[in-house]
Amino acid sequence: MKQLELLAPAGSLATLKAVVNAGADAVYLGGSLFGARAYADNFTKEELIEGIRYCHLHGRSVYLTVNTLLKDRELNVRLYDYLLPFYEEGLDAVIVQDMGVVRYLQTTFPELPIHASTQMTVMNADGARLLRNLGIARVVLARELSLEEIDRVRKIADVELECFVHGALCYCYSGQCLMSSILGGRSGNRGRCAQPCRLPYAAYDASGDSLVSKSAPLLSLRDLCTVEQLYRLADCGVYSFKIEGRMKTPEYAAGVVSVYRKYMDSYLDGSRIPVSDSDFHTLMALGNRGGFTHGYLVKHNGRQMLSGKSASHIKTKGEIQEQIQKKYIRQEIKEKIYGNLSFHKGRPAIIEVGTGNHKIIWPGDIVQPALNQPLTQEIVEEKMRRTGNTPFEFEDLKIKIGVNAFMPVNQLNELRRDALGELMYAILASYRRKPVPRPDITSDEEDQETADDALEEEYIEPRHVVSIEQPEYLDEILSCSWVDSVYLDSLGYERKDFLQRLDEDVRRIKKSGKTAYFIFPKVFRERTEHFYDEIIKGLKELPLDGFVVTSLDVLGYAKKHKLLHAAWDIVGESNLYTFTDTAADWFYDAGILRDTFPAELNRQELHDRRQQRSEFIVYGRQHLMVSAQCVKKNTEGCNKASGRMLLEDRMNVRFPVRNHCPDCYNVIYNSRPLNLLRESSVLLEYEPAAYRIAFTLENAAQMRRILSIYEETMILRCPYDDLPMGEFTNGHFKRGVE
Repeated sequence: MKQLELLAPAGSLATLKAVVNAGADAVYLGGSLFGARAYADNFTKEELIEGIRYCHLHGRSVYLTVNTLLKDRELNVRLYDYLLPFYEEGLDAVIVQDMGVVRYLQTTFPELPIHASTQMTVMNADGARLLRNLGIARVVLARELSLEEIDRVRKIADVELECFVHGALCYCYSGQCLMSSILGGRSGNRGRCAQPCRLPYAAYDASGDSLVSKSAPLLSLRDLCTVEQLYRLADCGVYSFKIEGRMKTPEYAAGVVSVYRKYMDSYLDGSRIPVSDSDFHTLMALGNRGGFTHGYLVKHNGRQMLSGKSASHIKTKGEIQEQIQKKYIRQEIKEKIYGNLSFHKGRPAIIEVGTGNHKIIWPGDIVQPALNQPLTQEIVEEKMRRTGNTPFEFEDLKIKIGVNAFMPVNQLNELRRDALGELMYAILASYRRKPVPRPDITSDEEDQETADDALEEEYIEPRHVVSIEQPEYLDEILSCSWVDSVYLDSLGYERKDFLQRLDEDVRRIKKSGKTAYFIFPKVFRERTEHFYDEIIKGLKELPLDGFVVTSLDVLGYAKKHKLLHAAWDIVGESNLYTFTDTAADWFYDAGILRDTFPAELNRQELHDRRQQRSEFIVYGRQHLMVSAQCVKKNTEGCNKASGRMLLEDRMNVRFPVRNHCPDCYNVIYNSRPLNLLRESSVLLEYEPAAYRIAFTLENAAQMRRILSIYEETMILRCPYDDLPMGEFTNGHFKRGVE
């Protein structure tokens, strides 16, 4: 029989017990630190240990979320102390986003399995295979994949897969959202998302004059419900079926688990019963956001996935909740055990108790001769079955009593308590691990200083790089003699004559004496991979100097096609997050020669971080969201032509939106560009590998102005003196994120 895992959320100890009682095979939860739900009522250390023990006594698993991006002090000082007690208790796995955390855990807690969070944004087999080869035990796929894509990932990557099957859906690809962070300082990558996607927006055409859609929750998706697709998901090779909802009530979590448990069991026993109307009604009553959607399993995107007028999560109270309370919350399940007891005069009473995997033989007090009433089967059985608040109940109990044997009731009770206590200890002991030593931070720091000294000896003046999403304005860049490199973004090229146009632009760049790089798409799903498979030979034959990789999927693809450690420079984009030097080192070892500073670090954090192998974006309109949904399609309709629109929020702030049809994804840009050039005196104190200007939606005149200001401040090093910057933002350069 094929085994599957039903994975449930728990935001409290009460919820954990409820979902276990309702049939969850595993529970994922957050502790006091490093979880993607920082505002949830997360577990204290004591509660988490109790939760681990509860699950293990019932044969279930516990996965701890460490799925935020960590800063240096958190990684090198706090993570060890935080994880050690849970590691020793037998924590079954951790869910991780940060590659620096992956490296730290594999070095420090080598016996602890790691699951790649959906925040890693893995969308294809190359990314999944890359992680599998790294030693990742399980990959939680991006929620946007279709059934066919999931099936392909499983067959090619041969890695254990986990998929979300029920609950809230983000509008943005998880791990690629900066909207809450940039606009409000609450970073989703740090577990503090303010959910700006649930707010109303109006949509305008590219000119900003024509209203396309009145204020509505255009970015708010319905809740996911895939119970009707469960059998197909299982056939596609999904192992773990994940329910979202760590901030939901015990009633919600247990109720959803109970429904999915029913149909998972039906799959496992081969009956595959259809989903009943009553069960679907139960799920609706427990909570929905404008109804349910099957998500992206059978459709790439569409208006029917939006939550409609109400972006709120709607639930009803009544009989269903009362039934859940009675069945799963007010009582706890018991594990079936067997028992063999023997009582013979002059010898210790012996009890053997066990489960399928554990057995305890425990001696009691000496059995006495009966002076009046000897022991009877009925008396012994009645006392032994009083398992009370233990997690056990006897399914099979065999009792042998010798002639005229007697034992006082208090000794019988003590025999039961001691034996069951030892059984509990044996079960929990089978999970426990020996402590691991604290990493030698002093030694690591000394090694780092040695590495930094070596880099300083090889110091090279920072290069000046310009990336461009609109290659029609390339001449504006090529006219600047001080530009060293030009990065051509795939967003600027349609499928027709792709290689020809790219080749022409690359040769123009090379002719001007500059180096040329190509930026891969941020979304690299199956359709995109097929296209690049067709052109990869020609792409490698272009006179390119390097490539910019934008995801783990692209990194895996580049590795497969031998772009790494070859004739090309490989640069990691800023969304391959390198909050720490440990993360940067992982990417460097993977084949990336230079990373790009993450957008969410402030100037002090950037200053403290190793800089010599990093690029620093000093100007550019930041990508707030990258999504499979299409604002144009969901308002005007799809005409399969790339274009632009504007979203307007409640404060009348307008955000440009670009629909990129070749790879079928949307980019929502910040309303104002990041512009740090007036901080040039600070920037020049850094010693990065390169400073970068990132042009996105600018016209020729705007590009010339920024290039001129850059030359004044960064090349000629003239002090900033009220240069005509226009409207801009400092991003996180001064404020950072919590």
